[in-house]
Amino acid sequence: MAETIRLEVVTPTGPVLSEDVDIVTAPGYLGEFGVLANHAALLSTIMTGVLTYKQGGKEENLMVNGGFCEVSDNKITFLAESAERGKEIDVNRAMLAKERAEKRIAQAQQKKEGIDLARAEGALQRALARLKLGKS
Repeated sequence: MAETIRLEVVTPTGPVLSEDVDIVTAPGYLGEFGVLANHAALLSTIMTGVLTYKQGGKEENLMVNGGFCEVSDNKITFLAESAERGKEIDVNRAMLAKERAEKRIAQAQQKKEGIDLARAEGALQRALARLKLGKS
């Protein structure tokens, strides 16, 4: 049997996932990174995107919305602002959120008052990650 690493995903509303897995791939600030059993200690920021893990040859995904990741003592812990499984994602709602965010970004670029560009870009990233996971 292959060695595993403990994967934990926690959000402000509580634990989302706690499983022994074979490998974890996450959206890091400088790009995607992977972690196997007995990985060296690591601390990283995570970006909004899709966290993938394999368990017994089966691949699972979560949409994570930013936060931090720590690897130590054969455990990887994600402290994320939010996390959603693909089956929890409403694709129609995500599409509407994408369109709304794109419209707000266009307004911000035209220097319309009251539009927070960074907030609109964050909303767009979340919508795109939800659509990527929700359609798979």
